Amino acid sequence: MKQERKMHFQEGRRAQQQLESGFKQLENSKRKFERDCREAEKAAQTAERLDQDINATKADVEKAKQQAHLRSHMAEESKNEYAAQLQRFNRDQAHFYFSQMPQIFDKLQDMDERRATHLGAGYGLLSEAELQVVPIIAKCLEGMKVAAAAVDAKNDSQVLIELHKSGFARPGDVEFEDFSQPMNRAPSDSSLGTPSDGRPELRGPARSRAKRWPFGKKNKTVVTEDFSHLPPEQQRKRLQQQLEDRNRELQKEVDQREALKKMKDVYEKTPQMGDPASLEPQITETLNNIERLKLEVQKYEAWLAEAESRVLSNRGDSLSRHARPPEPPASAPPDSSSSSNSGSQDNKESSEEPPSEEGQDTPIYTEFDEDFEEEPASPIGHCVAIYHFEGSSEGTISMAEGEDLSLMEEDKGDGWTRVRRKQGGEGYVPTSYLRVMLN
Repeated sequence: MKQERKMHFQEGRRAQQQLESGFKQLENSKRKFERDCREAEKAAQTAERLDQDINATKADVEKAKQQAHLRSHMAEESKNEYAAQLQRFNRDQAHFYFSQMPQIFDKLQDMDERRATHLGAGYGLLSEAELQVVPIIAKCLEGMKVAAAAVDAKNDSQVLIELHKSGFARPGDVEFEDFSQPMNRAPSDSSLGTPSDGRPELRGPARSRAKRWPFGKKNKTVVTEDFSHLPPEQQRKRLQQQLEDRNRELQKEVDQREALKKMKDVYEKTPQMGDPASLEPQITETLNNIERLKLEVQKYEAWLAEAESRVLSNRGDSLSRHARPPEPPASAPPDSSSSSNSGSQDNKESSEEPPSEEGQDTPIYTEFDEDFEEEPASPIGHCVAIYHFEGSSEGTISMAEGEDLSLMEEDKGDGWTRVRRKQGGEGYVPTSYLRVMLN
């Protein structure tokens, strides 16, 4: 209908343009007739004036009369042309207003009536469909009402907690450090010095625990295949999900292998159904996929067992783990200085550091950290690991022998130095295990 309406309007514009063109021709012929009449009258007056002039020659009088007769003839022709053009325009105008335009308007009216009929039929179908859908909508709204009445806020919150819980152990109590007692500590050979007041600064537990708070600073984490960058409970769930996915893929490949074997047996018994050799590439590919998936399943099972043991250990010894300072492993040497027992004891007391998993400087809560992002601190020097150290306590970090590290904070007298690894992660390591170079 849109194209039809456009066509009718174009037809009306063409008819109107033709009428306007005829009116212009009529105006031109009218002006020509008026001009010729003025010229003929002027020529007649000139001839009459010469005819009465006694000084004018006979030739001039004859010439003026001929010119007047010519002008009169031209005016007569312009009159006839103007009359014919006027008659033609009146006929075209009557045809335009009494024939062409009524026909175009009748077509537009018929088209609009058909449009109204179609719209009425469409509205009827729409109303009928709406009446059919209204009971369904009412039923859906009733179901939504029942579901809203059945909302269990406590259960929903427990589901959310179970989904997002980290599995980290709660930090232990902060022990009292009596600085009023004299401290005779033999410093390490590689220690960078103590504060000017001679007292070690309170560091380990408070600093590490601050990183466990919801609004603490977040370090950039490196995503690993075993999800060790996640909290223990979240790591266990992700590994369990990956293991289930691999098992499903493995079962699918096993079923496909069995189906291919049966098809190969059918082809061998009835060669006209197909060539058994054509199935060999698919069988080989399936066997390779099965071997690959088995290896992945074993890998994820080992990671999952390790994660589950870590979660259980976090639940079992939360308080006892924070009651003792971290100690270097048996394979690493003790402090390089020949300090006395009392000095070693002072080192233990001043270097009390809450243990946790490797790379534990990543906060539990990450959803709030985007609004409180801080610029990472700049290193004050660099150092090289003399011995291997396994950071199994909270606040500590592992390092390999000969590894280059960035020095973030000097030893404050408690035997621990904070460093940053090149692949990410910060934590404390024994000062005696480092060779330190300041900027």
